[in-house]
Amino acid sequence: MIKRFLTLLFVIFGYVAYTQKPAAEDLSRYISLLEAKKVGLTVNHTALSGKEHLLDILLKNNINVVKIYAPEHGFRGTAGAGEIVGNSTDPETGLPVISLYGNNKKPTKEQVSGIDCMVFDMQDVGTRFYTYLSTMHYVMETCAENGIPLIVLDRPNPNGFYIDGPVLEPSCKSFVGMHKIPIVHGMTLGELALMMNSEKWLDKGIECKLTVIPCIEYTHQSKYQLPIAPSPNLPDMQSIYLYPSLCLFEGTPLSVGRGTDFPFKVIGHPSFKGNKKYPFSFVPKTNDGKIKPLLEGQVCYGIDFREFNTANITEINLDRIIEVYNDCKDKNKFFKPVFSNLAGNNILQKQIAEGKTASEIRQSWQKDLDEFKAKRKKYLLYDE
Repeated sequence: MIKRFLTLLFVIFGYVAYTQKPAAEDLSRYISLLEAKKVGLTVNHTALSGKEHLLDILLKNNINVVKIYAPEHGFRGTAGAGEIVGNSTDPETGLPVISLYGNNKKPTKEQVSGIDCMVFDMQDVGTRFYTYLSTMHYVMETCAENGIPLIVLDRPNPNGFYIDGPVLEPSCKSFVGMHKIPIVHGMTLGELALMMNSEKWLDKGIECKLTVIPCIEYTHQSKYQLPIAPSPNLPDMQSIYLYPSLCLFEGTPLSVGRGTDFPFKVIGHPSFKGNKKYPFSFVPKTNDGKIKPLLEGQVCYGIDFREFNTANITEINLDRIIEVYNDCKDKNKFFKPVFSNLAGNNILQKQIAEGKTASEIRQSWQKDLDEFKAKRKKYLLYDE
């Protein structure tokens, strides 16, 4: 009771970032599982313990790391969204880096040959369409198929304090949505790994030998401040809080600010020129976060969310996408095929086109959300 009260005080006064820590920061809780073993690491630049990378810490402690497996954006986290990153060698350690993106999303039997256990450590942002979750799914499958134990070093979920959005329908399954969970699921990757195993979501219902090392002093009401950007186009906490809502615009002709200094903080399109509702403008350009971004070099008119107060977000903002759809000149081209993959169903775009209100749309999710919340409770490692 005292612990929960203190945590509440930390949340209220904004000190929670200093008390909540990822599992990697307590080496004593997992180093014994790695000693005298050939270890594979599924990690990227976010696998930090304090200011040190997990790889460097393990090597300093004489753990025999033999291979690195890297997700979208690569081992160092600098590749743009969707950019193909090939296999390589880490210049600092000489270790082979196997890319788990592009045509090789799931490690092959040959690629995991020679390792005794796998460690997974990446900073997620709590949405179904953020692809580090999909990478973990495929790593779990390969580990299960080859009898390799998997250790997940858990990390806090920066959007873990609410649950919202439609639950994925099987027909919309893709790499940006593989599991029967809502857009904002309110779980850590460690909790989701437990769920995937027990709910038989891996191929043919197989289970991997899974160990989850929990976060330190984390609860699902924690407002955890990430110490490092999880990917190039989520540069800070404001973009991370806006991401669950604005990512739906990736399934439309609008830019979400990729190719600017403020990705996932704006939306816009050239066709809104002259519309007094959209006086803000920006021009996407090629940068480190996106090679040839959508609408490159074109003046986009839209909405600037940088002054938006993200402190009280508790649900996905549907009003904005409804409003922009209604203002779009060519509604027949507003929804791209990927929109259904991001939404998790084929219904949301129909509801918007039919003029449903945000409240009516959200009500249609409720039954599936209630069922998910009940199932979710079985796998929670942290207080709500």
